[in-house]
Amino acid sequence: MDRQVMDQKLESLRRCVRRIELKCPPQPQMLESDPDLQDILSLNLTRAVQLAVDMGAHIIAGLEVAAPGTMGETFDVLADQGVLDAALALQLKKAVGFRNIAVHNYVAINWRMVHALAQDHLVDFSRFATAVVVWMQAQPS
Repeated sequence: MDRQVMDQKLESLRRCVRRIELKCPPQPQMLESDPDLQDILSLNLTRAVQLAVDMGAHIIAGLEVAAPGTMGETFDVLADQGVLDAALALQLKKAVGFRNIAVHNYVAINWRMVHALAQDHLVDFSRFATAVVVWMQAQPS
């Protein structure tokens, strides 16, 4: 595992989470009516999901386990290997669902759902980062 790569990805994840925190409006109606906020939130949420998947894949590549077949399965493998708890893995799999909608079908985004994700589940990315750091610290240098 390349710790420098992981540290860079963790820092990028932190920046995405911070940007969402700073730009997420207090009410979902504000997000529904502001295309600039929509772009900022959807882009940073999509990036956060992709960074988490990338870090998960990086960890899995160093383990003696089969590669996941989907982005969401990345988090199942991490849970199976004790990197994440099962509840966090499930939340991150749901975030992959958002990412897929945002990337493949932009017009169908439910902005109230995005607002709820930003308000209620942004902490999942921080929990993921903490779990990754704890796991990395437990690995031999």
